[in-house]
Amino acid sequence: MSKFDIHTHHYRCGHAFGDIEDYIKAGIAAGLTAIGISDHSPYFASSEDQPHPGIAMAKSDFTAYIDEVLRLKSVYADKIDVLLGMESDFYPEHADIYRNMYRSYPFDYIIGSVHQTRGVSIFNRHRWDKLNEQQQIEEKNHYYDLIRQSASSGMFQILGHIDAMKGYYPAFSNIPADAAIDETLQVIADNGVAIEINTSGKTKKVGGWYPSDAILERACRCGVDVTFGSDAHKPERVADEWDEVRQRLKEIGFKHWVYFKQKEKITVPIE
Repeated sequence: MSKFDIHTHHYRCGHAFGDIEDYIKAGIAAGLTAIGISDHSPYFASSEDQPHPGIAMAKSDFTAYIDEVLRLKSVYADKIDVLLGMESDFYPEHADIYRNMYRSYPFDYIIGSVHQTRGVSIFNRHRWDKLNEQQQIEEKNHYYDLIRQSASSGMFQILGHIDAMKGYYPAFSNIPADAAIDETLQVIADNGVAIEINTSGKTKKVGGWYPSDAILERACRCGVDVTFGSDAHKPERVADEWDEVRQRLKEIGFKHWVYFKQKEKITVPIE
């Protein structure tokens, strides 16, 4: 049985622990057949090398990161398939800068994640404090508009944690925006992009996974492909709750899930 985890980090982003090799060894111990290394992209549009050292790697670390993953891919080739990925921020106004940076390197896949809207982190719990109901709806709709744009950009094979705004504000899930979510899922399906079931929500106030079961049920009806990502920021979380996710997807009605190698979709039956 193929077992994979496409979303892991390491020390270069400034808020994860361990070397890339630590995550690969954890993947082997967890019985993975494939592990994706996908640390946070540098802020390519900034003139500074590392404007946010606790959030993302420096631009000067970018090629060293790629070289290390490729070296370890070779070292561990007989034990596990090491995939070169990246979790990329999505800023519509800077999309071409990011696209051009990725073009020259042999990425197996890139995860597109919306981490900021209107210049504020999606995990900033205080962004909601002074918003009335209509303004909250507008903010949620804006978030999903950005996710639709990322799905249509052609830059990404996978979209990261598509309801992660609930991380430190669980009430986010109850803000009415069904039409925006349904439109987003259809755009994702139409563009052949996968969404991850990301188990790192358990490390936030909301608990559980991203996205919610309700969104996954609608994704299944829309024909959206799904993949698995622990979003591990420490090696011991690699493959965290993989079996539970597989069982839940089976219950919802998914027949397969996917991961990517050389940007080609690998389809794995859900057994």
